[in-house]
Amino acid sequence: MQTSFDLIVVGGGIVGAATAFQFRKQHPTAKILVLEKEGRPAAHQTGRNSGVIHSGLYYKPGSLKATTCLSGYAQLLDFCAEYRVAHEVCGKIVVATDPQEADRLAILVERGKQNGLEGLTYLDPQQTKEIEPHIEAYQSLWVPQTGIVDYVGMTETMLRVATDGQGSFRAANRVLKMYRKGGTRFVETKEAIYQAPKVVVCAGLQSDRMAHQDGVDNGIRIVPFRGDYYDLTHEAAHKVRNLIYPVPDPQFPFLGVHFTRMVGGEVECGPNAVFSFAREGYHKTAFEAADSWSALSFGGTWKLFAAHWRYGLGEYERAFSKAKFLKALQKMMPGLTMEDIQPGRAGIRAQALDGQGRLVDDFVIEEGDAATHVINAPSPAATASLAIAEHILQV
Repeated sequence: MQTSFDLIVVGGGIVGAATAFQFRKQHPTAKILVLEKEGRPAAHQTGRNSGVIHSGLYYKPGSLKATTCLSGYAQLLDFCAEYRVAHEVCGKIVVATDPQEADRLAILVERGKQNGLEGLTYLDPQQTKEIEPHIEAYQSLWVPQTGIVDYVGMTETMLRVATDGQGSFRAANRVLKMYRKGGTRFVETKEAIYQAPKVVVCAGLQSDRMAHQDGVDNGIRIVPFRGDYYDLTHEAAHKVRNLIYPVPDPQFPFLGVHFTRMVGGEVECGPNAVFSFAREGYHKTAFEAADSWSALSFGGTWKLFAAHWRYGLGEYERAFSKAKFLKALQKMMPGLTMEDIQPGRAGIRAQALDGQGRLVDDFVIEEGDAATHVINAPSPAATASLAIAEHILQV
């Protein structure tokens, strides 16, 4: 069995896959190994998000998020067209339901323009209904560059291209240890000890732990938040044509529930955002002692709770009450009924916090002794993945 490679990537999500793919483009004859602890790629955040191609509307101009989102957006569309990955640039509306929210739309427009977006258009209530007939809006914003994509299919394709004939994707291979001797990095699993001159760790929900094991101590802790979705029933799916988002409230750390048409035609509603007692626990009562201790022994977690306890309480109510969840959706779509929605899947967001309880907003990529670590890669990491990978390979 081959154990010597030119690049080892730890993590088979979309950022890891994109890193392997971009390295293959730069080094066509390179031998690349991708290690994944689960039995398949894209098992966690990549395979459990809304499948949205983000346009760059929300991100601080000049931030790594903004620059990689714009570049990654273009590269994603080119990749999906070349490799026939299901996708569609369908556009979205951001819905203001009152004058205060309408005032905040102007902030989004200014930020979007600074980030290079084109075609941003204010819509009155009637124009909104022409796009989404079941939405009641005081005003809305049309964002034509937003889309939908099959991120799992995109990840699988990038891994196939990156490892075809000159590498390997090895699932069910949990990394036990990483270290360096001279200019060579070593990665140990139960299967073997692998070596390469370059190692990149894209561990998602486990990123802080992997980085800490490699000597990176930047004070950041991953605190998991579960997002629950409802699906529109088959009979109600026509009520959403494309993507419908609320106006983000700057007082709160999360975006709020929205409607998303998926590439397969299904429509998801959500997610909420509640603290999770397990980093990879997708059920409402999931619990892992080590994960709970990691989050609840961290001062930043309690400072976040103290700052947003009312918001958090509302999110928990929605997590356990279909009626409460429906009420949040009805803010934009008053005609939605209890019979229109059914429980869907859940995802876990790897939320990075600092010691003051502040959400780490931008991507964080740091060099350890044995590897380059992607420690924080929140949304729009999937959209930006190919551009993030370019940045990683320059570190």
